[in-house]
Amino acid sequence: MKYYLIVGEASGDLHASHLMRSLKKNDSQAEFRFFGGDLMSAEGGTRVRHFKDLAYMGFVPVLMHLPTIFKNMSFCKQDIVRWHPDVVILVDYPGFNLSIAKYVHANTDIPVYYYISPKIWAWKEYRIKSIRKNVDQLFSILPFEVPFFEQKHNYPIHYVGNPTADEVREFLATNKESHEPLSSKKIIALLAGSRKQEIKDNLPAMLQATSSFTDYQLIIAGAPGIEKEYYDQFLKNTNVKIVYNQTYELLSQSTAALVTSGTATLEAAMFKVPQVVCYKTPLPYLVRFAFNHIIKCKYISLVNLIADKEVVKELLADKFSVKNIQNELNRILPGRPYRETMLNGYEEIHRQLGNLKAPDNAAKIMLKLLNNQQKQSDNASFMC
Repeated sequence: MKYYLIVGEASGDLHASHLMRSLKKNDSQAEFRFFGGDLMSAEGGTRVRHFKDLAYMGFVPVLMHLPTIFKNMSFCKQDIVRWHPDVVILVDYPGFNLSIAKYVHANTDIPVYYYISPKIWAWKEYRIKSIRKNVDQLFSILPFEVPFFEQKHNYPIHYVGNPTADEVREFLATNKESHEPLSSKKIIALLAGSRKQEIKDNLPAMLQATSSFTDYQLIIAGAPGIEKEYYDQFLKNTNVKIVYNQTYELLSQSTAALVTSGTATLEAAMFKVPQVVCYKTPLPYLVRFAFNHIIKCKYISLVNLIADKEVVKELLADKFSVKNIQNELNRILPGRPYRETMLNGYEEIHRQLGNLKAPDNAAKIMLKLLNNQQKQSDNASFMC
């Protein structure tokens, strides 16, 4: 079958590449055409555009690049019609992808599948109308999305497992013998975000808060694409180390972690590393008001969202301070009761995520649906 995939950022490139690999295992005739990145290209097929041509973050950059965004969107729609795949698979990136879904639904008979569903439970819940109308099948990697879509919005979805849980389990299974130790001391890991602004906002307070924990080695997980020189401006007169492309090695050896929200919170939980979630924002009291009265979700960390309760402490907005970081970090070090409480909470996260291998499970479901649809189409043609 012919698969057209669209991603708009690095995480989508990773998840889509794994899905492509799984589709190839289940469909020896698989052909791919895609908007994606280097990881997807390594799986074969034709890359139409690199996701870097699409990925503009923030109001001003998006505004400045609107002509390019619209040009790519128009080209993508035309390219889908010309190639006429058996299915269009969208991966996250809802601002772009929901527009594509609308066009494909209105102008073709090509089914639209959405892998890694848009996070409308947090923001822009009105997008359910577009999803309901223009997306044929929705594939979720977060278990709490099932009741959100199916019970609240009466829209059936497929929970296929969680890729992050898959990757951590695979790492632990294939790295039973520990890597070379990153430090002779116990480690506190600092995961300060993947973008320069996040690092600038969060890392200085993390460093200040941990400076008194002299029995521990502080190690930063360097973000891909952020040069070491950028970190160096914050690390003068410190003994803090930085490692790249070793986040899992770091977490597997860490006693505790300070984490800026994102997938890293779930990774820390999967490695059973107690953590404090730290996220500085502008206008902190306004942000707190928004969380209390406007934003639909109660938490920012995947750990708490999955558990639907506070398993890890979130120091967001007005709760973000050096003193609070110090106090919460102290509570999760060895010998503290709260550490054991958090580790017990992690067990529930593991249980809810389950043991499904997300890309394999999604690929099998997709292929079964497509084959059934093809049979129904053939039967209809025969009856005519």
